Amino acid sequence: MKDGGMVEFAEFAERTERVVVLTRQGCHLCDQALAQVAAVCAETGERYAVVDVDGDPELRRRYTDQVPVTFVDGAQHDFWRVDPVRLKAALLRSR
Repeated sequence: MKDGGMVEFAEFAERTERVVVLTRQGCHLCDQALAQVAAVCAETGERYAVVDVDGDPELRRRYTDQVPVTFVDGAQHDFWRVDPVRLKAALLRSR
């Protein structure tokens, strides 16, 4: 765990994209979260990745009730909804 009780997922910390969003098909909150993430990343010049939680048994076990889940620099940032102001602030901080 990191500060604030946020979960860290080592696999995501090693990615080139600073933001990872766990989603699943048919999830309307996921669609909304992805739109927010895409807008903030376009504004800040950062890249993001989308991972289907149902494609990995461990991710499904850990996060199935929280999707969409947003990670920044490998640490869990948000779940269910994305606060664009908070996401932008996190991305403007250096790694």
